[in-house]
Amino acid sequence: MSYQTIEVRKLTPSIGAEIFGVDLGGELGNRQVEEIRQAFLENQVIFFRDQKLSIDQHKAFGRHFGKLYIHPEPRFPVAGHPELLTIKADETSKSVSGEVWHSDVSCDPEPPLGSLLYMHEIPANGGGDTLFASMYHAYDALSDTMKQFLATLTAVHDGDRVYRGPKRENKPGKVYPRAEHPVVRTHPDSGRKALFVNRYFTSHIVQLGAEESAGVLDTLYRHLEQPIFQCRFKWAVGSMAFWDNRSAQHYAVWDYFPHRRFGHRVTVCGDKPFYQE
Repeated sequence: MSYQTIEVRKLTPSIGAEIFGVDLGGELGNRQVEEIRQAFLENQVIFFRDQKLSIDQHKAFGRHFGKLYIHPEPRFPVAGHPELLTIKADETSKSVSGEVWHSDVSCDPEPPLGSLLYMHEIPANGGGDTLFASMYHAYDALSDTMKQFLATLTAVHDGDRVYRGPKRENKPGKVYPRAEHPVVRTHPDSGRKALFVNRYFTSHIVQLGAEESAGVLDTLYRHLEQPIFQCRFKWAVGSMAFWDNRSAQHYAVWDYFPHRRFGHRVTVCGDKPFYQE
């Protein structure tokens, strides 16, 4: 697609692009929204700089791409904005969200389509970058034999692994999402295949024994986390990242303690993962 209303500058051959020539807080025309959507699908994660957005403008931009998702375990909720997720860390933090390779809330029966993170404050000492990895390219790099082996497998994604435990406040009686998804999913828009297991949420492969499952998952994790599949984004105040949860994973680098990093995220509802030859 040729772009007429935005400028797209790729970060790497595999994943990531910066978008210029758009004010996300302004009135976006249909053509501009469609070009942003196309850049998103082609690059898996897109970045905007020097934006000035209110909470309502942030949510309005997200709604161009679908209904907004309500997170099952919002840390630091914002009154009156259930769709908003606060992302923050400071001198009191014992851990941060996202410091393991993952796709957002993959434990949901219908995991989110994508997430839009807007940064309000960055660490005074630098750091706080986010890494993104292409699960298209990770899948494509597998041998044909491995692709055939994975084609019929499904894996359980369990919210308890992330939202309950020593680093979180346990809530008796709270039920977190748990779902079974194909190990390889077909993207509903591009038709491409992507690996869909991650260290955060995936507990085991259903069709394998415990040791076999652990061995296969470890092999896949080490494979998909290779730098060759990645791009890295250095945040600035007013930056926005919009990533495709169906075909990319991300990792938040916590290298700035005890300094503060603060942003807001909205998430767009998705659909049930499927595999199709």
